[in-house]
Amino acid sequence: MALDEYIKKRKFNETTEPKGDLDKNDAHRFVIQRHQARRLHYDLRLEMEGVLKSWAVPKGPSMNPRDKRLAIMTEDHPVKYLTFHGSIPKGNYGAGVMDIWDDGIFRIMESEEGNDPLKQLKKGDLKIEFFGKKIKGAFALVHTKRGEKQNQWLLIKKKDNYATDLEYDAEVFLSDTQGTKPGKIKPLNPTELIKPMLASPAKKIFSDPDWVFELKWDGYRVLANINDGEVAIYSRNGISYNSKFASIKNELQAIPYDCILDGEVVIVDKSGTPDFQKLQKYDAEKTKGQLRYYVFDLLHLNGHDTISLPLLERKSLLPEILDGLENVLFCDHIEAMGPTLYKRAVEAGMEGVIAKKANSLYTPGYRSENWLKIKHSNTEETIICGYTDSQTGGSIFGSLILGMYKEEKLTYVGNCGTGFSASEQKELLQKLQTLETETNPFGKKISLKGRTPHWVAPKLICEIKFSEWTKSGLMRHPSYKGLRNDKNLEEVVPQQSKKTNAKGAKNSSSHLQVGDISVPLSNLEKVYWPDAGYTKYDLIDYYLNISEIILPYLKDRPQNLHRHPNGINKPSFYQKDNDTLPDWVETVQIYSKSSKKEIEYLLCQNEASLLYMANLGCIEINPWNSPINQLENPTYTVIDIDPSDKNSFKEVIEVALAAKEILDLAKIKGYCKTSGSSGIHIYIPLDGKYGYDEARDFTKLLCYYIREKLPKLTSMERAVKNRKDKIYLDYLQNRRGQTLAAPYCARPKPGAPVSAPLSWKEVRPGLQILDFTIKNMPERIQQTGDWFKPVLGKGIDMEAAIDELSR
Repeated sequence: MALDEYIKKRKFNETTEPKGDLDKNDAHRFVIQRHQARRLHYDLRLEMEGVLKSWAVPKGPSMNPRDKRLAIMTEDHPVKYLTFHGSIPKGNYGAGVMDIWDDGIFRIMESEEGNDPLKQLKKGDLKIEFFGKKIKGAFALVHTKRGEKQNQWLLIKKKDNYATDLEYDAEVFLSDTQGTKPGKIKPLNPTELIKPMLASPAKKIFSDPDWVFELKWDGYRVLANINDGEVAIYSRNGISYNSKFASIKNELQAIPYDCILDGEVVIVDKSGTPDFQKLQKYDAEKTKGQLRYYVFDLLHLNGHDTISLPLLERKSLLPEILDGLENVLFCDHIEAMGPTLYKRAVEAGMEGVIAKKANSLYTPGYRSENWLKIKHSNTEETIICGYTDSQTGGSIFGSLILGMYKEEKLTYVGNCGTGFSASEQKELLQKLQTLETETNPFGKKISLKGRTPHWVAPKLICEIKFSEWTKSGLMRHPSYKGLRNDKNLEEVVPQQSKKTNAKGAKNSSSHLQVGDISVPLSNLEKVYWPDAGYTKYDLIDYYLNISEIILPYLKDRPQNLHRHPNGINKPSFYQKDNDTLPDWVETVQIYSKSSKKEIEYLLCQNEASLLYMANLGCIEINPWNSPINQLENPTYTVIDIDPSDKNSFKEVIEVALAAKEILDLAKIKGYCKTSGSSGIHIYIPLDGKYGYDEARDFTKLLCYYIREKLPKLTSMERAVKNRKDKIYLDYLQNRRGQTLAAPYCARPKPGAPVSAPLSWKEVRPGLQILDFTIKNMPERIQQTGDWFKPVLGKGIDMEAAIDELSR
């Protein structure tokens, strides 16, 4: 049975997860769940063959085609898992909190295998089109087919109208609750998608000297990111408008500043009145009217966030930034006199006005009561849940069946049969027919006055103009305005003015909860690698992702902290003694003969202490070669192949391969890694069977043999001036208290390289230090596992090795 493995892993008397029942409907539904288990990840599940085919996506899906997101295929799940969310209790498989991040339907696109999902799955190349709230458009799910890792796939976005070219982080697009207010404003990352601040609805216009009032433009909300001459414009949900509104993008390239702008793109006629339907079908060659971008806010300017400035201070910077542009215009305002502007807006055929508190800060991604929208005509976004046949036969379909969410339940709000042309109806019908379903989305019978319904999956949002709400909750005199692919389904609720309690707002935290430990984090936006633009956040994210693999090389070993608090180009310092650590960080006291005192060394015992070190600026991690229970007996000994500035890395590889030949002669195994800087380290396991003196002397002997093989290239001279630009065979690293960069640790070098364990097959010409960085190492670990693990295992027999070398 396809669900045997799922059933075997679960205790259904302890977990509320659905039981393992097959469901042969095969309705092509999907869900993406955010799973806060031992490590946060996302689960993609596709309905096919009576089950949900499932993949764990560690970094979550991306709408950027450059991202190739690793997806680990897991056991099949029952179809009822489509709606599962909640907490899986401790002690159960996958324990932790699971939320639904996105769901919807999908279709299999044509390929050489046709559009049969099982044939494409078997081939390992699924072509999928998603119709979700956040995930939209074409994707590929490709099997990597590497070695024994048969479960590894890549999830890749295809280039289409939904794709973005900005850095995409699924965490940015968590569902927002209507009316939720933020705590402390977090710094922006200009390379990531940013969700705009939203306005709350209000019923009546008002006058207030503490407020300013802007025209409400009937268009698409658009953010513009201008960085080093490159421009990206995108919707509130990350859909790229670079192609659709290319003329606006091109005009923005003339701005001589790095900045992030917020505004509205509209099509206006000769009188300046916007036309939303023309905008929806905008074609640069055919559409009549003027395309404009009205900018009303500034989020970032020349490397500095402006979101913590009062609104009027932010707006005061815009006229100079936009000076000289033709169709990118400053959205001006008037102070205090809301009714005056509202009356002018109504007379000009505008939707209404936006009221903003003059001293309000910008809170990305939140709907705030510091911004209010006051509309003249009633317009609402609604969800298309079906359509009816034409009763007269004179039109393509009769009317749209519309719904909205009320208290998280999809509710019928009426039918709309006017406002679209025949060509619009034809286009709309084609979209709806791909979404047809037998299931009534409302879950109960509704009155359609004898008209025959065709139900569709509730995925399309349209804007409707209407006169008023009836007592029964239906729209009176509705008229279709157009589709809205820039809105999320969960936002489609009746827009009513409401009060919110600021005391209930959540405060953002400067701590990361790791198990039962709250780890303090600070200055996450600080740039650590200026050449690559990587920040402290990137370092902490890297160590969070590889903690499980690196911790065995760190646990119970005194740490020599090498701190770079201001990045790799600023002064660093070493710190051994630690007397101001949190209570949960373990330490050990070791007497230092040189200092003539007890030194309090930090011990990196768990994920929390690893992240704590990273937050201190410990880019690289430097543990002792011996653990605290055997301080005089190293776990391994190391040959450090250390080149001069005149040596190439190709020469370093040549020396490493010569060392491998010597190890083979001695019939012992060595394990190599890049230093992450310029050299290579070769580790030989000892398992604590020998003291430091014995380890050093044995390593020195091996280095003699290597030097004999390559006398013109290598040196064992300790003084740099005596090496004569040769590669140094350093055996002196094998001393009590001496440290080397740990396997898998990051290094404070340009490009953010890591000390990467290698198989000997990889040690060949063409290998480069920057082949392995904090950005690609997590995926490499997923693919290859831990090459280096035997270093912590059974030790060699030195005497037997020396005998072999003496023959």
